[in-house]
Amino acid sequence: MKNELKALSIRQPWASLIIWGLKDIENRAWSTDHRGKFLVHAGWNLNKDFAADPRTFFEQLSERVGRDLTKYTDFDFPRGGIIGQATLVDCVTNSNSPWYAGNYGFVLADPCECNFQPSRGGPGFFFMNSAIST
Repeated sequence: MKNELKALSIRQPWASLIIWGLKDIENRAWSTDHRGKFLVHAGWNLNKDFAADPRTFFEQLSERVGRDLTKYTDFDFPRGGIIGQATLVDCVTNSNSPWYAGNYGFVLADPCECNFQPSRGGPGFFFMNSAIST
């Protein structure tokens, strides 16, 4: 396992917003003790509100986070593979970040995009080969 890192499947557009350094918290219903780097896997499923109406989704999201994100409305978000990595620095139950939506927030830092690597995801954290070119 020395060439493996943990990975986490995240729905789009959240996965891309994380690796671009725009989203600093990943919300989950469960806690984790993991700290450190992990691979960001863009899952096949889209956020349902984004899939239904991307323009309205990004307009409402822009208002909530205080940053114009509408330019991403027509972006082709990759799905079904590793798109980057980030560092999980904390798991919190409260945060001032506009991205925090409760139960648990995985506080993220040092996002880095990589070349897309198609792969299957998995539940929770799962192991992937870490030979990813960034």
